[in-house]
Parts: sequence; C-alpha cells; structure tokens
Amino acid sequence: MSKEKLQIKRRSMFGEVMVRFLRKPIAVFGAVIMIVVVALCLLAPVIAPYDIDAQDITRKFTEPSQEFICGTDNLGRDIFSRLLYGGRISLMVGFVSASIAAILGVILGAIAAFYGKRTDNIIMRILDVFMALPQMLLAIAISAMIGTGIKGAIIAVTVATIPRYAQAVRGPILSIRNQEFVEAAFAIDAKDSRIVLRHILPNVLSPIIVQVTMGVGNAITMAASLSFIGLGVQPPYPEWGAMLSAARVYILDHAYMVTFPGVAIALVVLALNLMGDGLRDAMDPAVEGLSRER
Repeated sequence: MSKEKLQIKRRSMFGEVMVRFLRKPIAVFGAVIMIVVVALCLLAPVIAPYDIDAQDITRKFTEPSQEFICGTDNLGRDIFSRLLYGGRISLMVGFVSASIAAILGVILGAIAAFYGKRTDNIIMRILDVFMALPQMLLAIAISAMIGTGIKGAIIAVTVATIPRYAQAVRGPILSIRNQEFVEAAFAIDAKDSRIVLRHILPNVLSPIIVQVTMGVGNAITMAASLSFIGLGVQPPYPEWGAMLSAARVYILDHAYMVTFPGVAIALVVLALNLMGDGLRDAMDPAVEGLSRER
C-alpha cells in the first residue's frame, strides 16, 4: 500500500471516529465543558478582574456579588481570579503527569508484552509491587520523600499512575503479538523497534487514548488531594486543591469559599470521564453496537 493510500485510510478512520463521537451528546457535552474551561484558564491574564495576590482586608469574606463573582477569601483576594489562575496549575499538573505516565507506562507495557517470558515477569512483578498500594497512598509516600511543590506533585502522580498504563497496554499487545502481520514483519527481519512502532502500537491506540483521557481527570484529583493535605502545590500558588485546603476552616460560615474550587474540580473530572466514555465507544464499533442495542 502506497503512502498516499495509507494516509487517506488513516484520515477516513479518524473521520469515522469523530462522526461516532459527535453522535454522543453526553461526550460532546464533556468536550464542550473542557474547551470552555481550558479557554478560560488560558485567557486568565485577560479575563481575571483582579490580581490574584492583591489583598484587601476590608473586603474579606465578601459574598458572591456583581463586583466579586465568586466572592473573596479570608485575605480579601478575588476567588474568581484565583480560580482561573489555579485552573492553569491544576490542568498543567494533570496533563503533564498523565502524559509522562502514559509514555513511560506504554514503553514498559510494550517491552513486557513484546519480549515476554523473563522480561515480562520482571517488569510486571515490579509494577505489581506498586499496584499493591492504592494510588493515592503511593503518591502521598512519594511526595513526602521528594518534597512538596508543583514538580513534586507531578513526579508523585506520575510514578503512582505508571502501572495502570502499562497494564492497560500489555493485554492488547499480547493479543496482537502473534497475529499474521506481526509474524510477517518478523519474517522479513524487521527491527524490533520498527515492529512495535509501525505495526503494534497503532493497533492499540484506542485503549491508550481512552486511558489517558480519563487519567488526566484522575491526575487532577490526586494533585488536588496532595495539595489539600499540604503535600502538593504550596501557597501562594492558587491551585484548586490548595484553595480547598485554605478554605476548609471557614466552611461553616463561608461555604462559597469551598464550593467554587470543589465544583471546578468535579466539573473538569466529570467532563474528562464523559469524553473518555465517548472516545471508548467511538473507537470500538462493537461497544457502540452493544450500547445501541441496550
């Protein structure tokens, strides 16, 4: 097959996936939410009405109003402005940690499944040790060892989630490993790296993409949880989890301080999960057929 025909085929497959995705209103709803949230956060310097660090004690604990859309905190800082800038940090930590974890996890899972036997046993037994602990508990332990901050949160979340990606990709590669087109590549003495990159990985992109989409939401939640208990992003950075932690003392008298960052986290995670479900169905026609029958 020529390169032009291969490109046309790939474009048609991408088009079919997009058409099936757009047929799912809930998935599209999730995508729209994410586009709006990302756009607001990226445009924070233009949209934010106040400086995130500007303190005005005379206006502390101001309820949501026309002047302060989300109210002010205990130091008189505008919560809406801090939400926008905090979203940049939360989304950055989520996307970066999920991307790095996916890359490393796919590499480990592919090596384990491709070479099998002893290599597979060594890699998967090591990953089993990490998977024996809950992800959040592992992230807390790592963060406590390496220190707090944005970099610490990214490293902790990344290491804690790598095994999930490795496990997600290993199974599909094992099922493809012995198929005829892979055996044909071995027969012509193709390099292992070429076989994996050109013949195997393109056929397991579906579970990887779905896992990454949902993994970003999981990473955002974990990073926010670390910040909430003081092991993640530290003040004065207005990360959503850190905002929740600072506001929890005032939850009874000023519940809005907790409500807005909490809703932001829940909304983004929900949107990513809806997108993940939609992508899973769109990339697997068999799953879409079952959902229609139901």
